[in-house]
Amino acid sequence: MKIALVGYGKMGKAIEKEAVARGHEISFRIGRKAPEKIKALSPENTDAIIEFTHPESIMGNFELLLPKGIPLITGTTGWTDRFKKVKKMVDKHQATLLYGSNFSVGVNILFQLNQLLATLMNRYDAYDCFVEERHHQHKADAPSGTAETLALQIINRLDRKERLATEELRTRPPKPKELSVGYVRSGEIYGEHTVAYTSIIDSLQIHHRAHNRRGFALGAVIGAEWIIGKKGIHDFQELFEEKK
Repeated sequence: MKIALVGYGKMGKAIEKEAVARGHEISFRIGRKAPEKIKALSPENTDAIIEFTHPESIMGNFELLLPKGIPLITGTTGWTDRFKKVKKMVDKHQATLLYGSNFSVGVNILFQLNQLLATLMNRYDAYDCFVEERHHQHKADAPSGTAETLALQIINRLDRKERLATEELRTRPPKPKELSVGYVRSGEIYGEHTVAYTSIIDSLQIHHRAHNRRGFALGAVIGAEWIIGKKGIHDFQELFEEKK
C-alpha cells in the first residue's frame, strides 16, 4: 500500500517507521514547508493519507484532502465540535474518513473497559468519578480528545453525571451532576489517562500510560489498512467493536 503522510514531525516520522516495517511504501511526506505537495496527491499514486497535524490546520486540511478520492486517516484532535460540518463534507465528496481521539491499541482497550466499568458503577452512587490526563508541554488542545471520549462514555452510562467540567473549576467546586476532567502539561509526557471512582471507603481506577509514540503510529497504520474499500466517516473504535 502507498501511504502519504500529511504532517511530518515526530509523529509523522514514527508512522513512517511502522508503515515501512509492515511492508508499505511512503508516497509523499508533506510537512509545513511543502504544503503544495498536496496538489499532487491522487488515487493513482496514493492508497491512503495519514494526517497528524494541528487543530488549527485540520479544517483546511479536510477541505483540501477529502475531495481527493483517497481514504483519509486523521489523528488530529480538537475538531469534533464541528463533526456535523465534516460529515457533510465527507458525504458531499463521497469520501472516506477514519478519525480517532487516540490510535493506540491500548487506549482503545481502555475505552472498552471504561464503558463496562461505568455501567457497573452506575449501581453504586456512593462513588464519585473523575478523569485526568497528562501530556507533553507542546500539546495544543486541553483536555485531550481521549479524555473527552472517556468522559462522554461515562456520562452516557452514569446516571449521576450529565456534563463534563474543566476550566470552570478554576473558580468554583464541581456541581453534583458534573464530571471533573483535569489535565497536566509538562515536559515530554507521551500521554497518560486515568479514570477513578472514589468513596469514603475506598477508590478504584483504570489507567493507561504511553511509553513512546509507537503505539499511536502503529494504530494509524492499522487503521489505514482497515479503511481501504470503505466509504463514509468511521471511528477507530469500530475496529475493536468488530472483535467482540
